[in-house]
Amino acid sequence: MIRSTGDFDMNLNMARALTSFDATSLDALNEKAAMLERLDNKYIVPVDRLLPALMRFKDLFDVLEISGKRSFVYATEYHDDKDTRSYFDHHQGRRKRCKIRVRTYVDAGFSYLEVKLKDRRNVTVKKRLKLAGCEMGLSNDALTFIDRCHSDIYGAPLNRRLMPVIKMRYARITLVAKEGGERMTIDTNLSFHNHAVERHVAPDHFILETKSARGNGMADRILRGEHLHPTKQCSKYCMGMAALGAVERHNRFLPALRRLRVFDQPLMFREAIEKAA
Repeated sequence: MIRSTGDFDMNLNMARALTSFDATSLDALNEKAAMLERLDNKYIVPVDRLLPALMRFKDLFDVLEISGKRSFVYATEYHDDKDTRSYFDHHQGRRKRCKIRVRTYVDAGFSYLEVKLKDRRNVTVKKRLKLAGCEMGLSNDALTFIDRCHSDIYGAPLNRRLMPVIKMRYARITLVAKEGGERMTIDTNLSFHNHAVERHVAPDHFILETKSARGNGMADRILRGEHLHPTKQCSKYCMGMAALGAVERHNRFLPALRRLRVFDQPLMFREAIEKAA
């Protein structure tokens, strides 16, 4: 998708703002705040509101830097069953729910199978399995891992026939509290696609996700101080399924999609994109 000069200027302003942050390494980030069990808050923020907030973050947070880069491309493929039960479990607000994805860290060239669950405290529990190379589909080892993760939290295996249903791609910036125990991600240039169609989020809008032990960390307090508040029903997976028309019931996710101006962007057909490539 062609980006405008305005998009370039916006990204340049973000890059300039990040130069004022101290850098941290991946090892240091994981030591301070791996956050595999956490409470999350998500915010949809336009760039003109994000840049002032960043100035308040720089004295309290470091930015992840690897090989001189501070923004990293993620490609994610979500798996669900033929009845899209993972989607509808979230749509219906069920406490017991599980999302399964293969996340590829494009810049680093490796992938993880990730299983996200909610425990009895409504805490997000994320379990990961590093994959050997680019696997097509889910291997028997991957399926065994998924069932074990589900059993650990809910007492029974997932026991569903899974298939890839949606892909997405975005750039991520990660901040970690200097004192540890908290992190925040900033996602931009988000796109969703399946075998048929593709949609993009407005390039001047960002999804922020705070991750802390109690869901009320320094990042949340700073954002509240900027009169920014969490956005309800902001699951990327569920928003992507709704944006692509892959599910019939999706009204709960429409407010977040409208805030991201997804429907202001052209609907693109994968066949045309692949022919043009």
